Amino acid sequence: MWGVKEIILVFAGGGIGSVARYLLSRWVSSWHQHPFPLGTLVVNIVACVVLGASLEYMALRGGVSQHARLLLAVGFCGGFSTFSTFSHESIALYQQGNYITLAMYIVMSVALCMAAVWLGSWAAGRFVSGG
Repeated sequence: MWGVKEIILVFAGGGIGSVARYLLSRWVSSWHQHPFPLGTLVVNIVACVVLGASLEYMALRGGVSQHARLLLAVGFCGGFSTFSTFSHESIALYQQGNYITLAMYIVMSVALCMAAVWLGSWAAGRFVSGG
């Protein structure tokens, strides 16, 4: 059952993740003027690496508390990733007639984020095994 402590951990992690998402997305978006939503793509890739690495690390290390998982994986990564923003930006690209950019965004988001989860998991596994 969820207690107050668990809810506070998810809340704190989500708040930190949301602020980090906003800052990183704004910073990356300032690099260009193209309609491609690069800031959201980068945030989602980073979130996937962090999620993959943290879950793999916790699984391999054992003994990692449920509280750490709630703070990092559920709270931080949940607040940091931006599927709703991805969906909104995809619809906006469609409505603007940017079909090629839309297709690139969808394919890159899915492929790169899946690769990022794998990369994070692989890196954490190498770190834990020492090699």
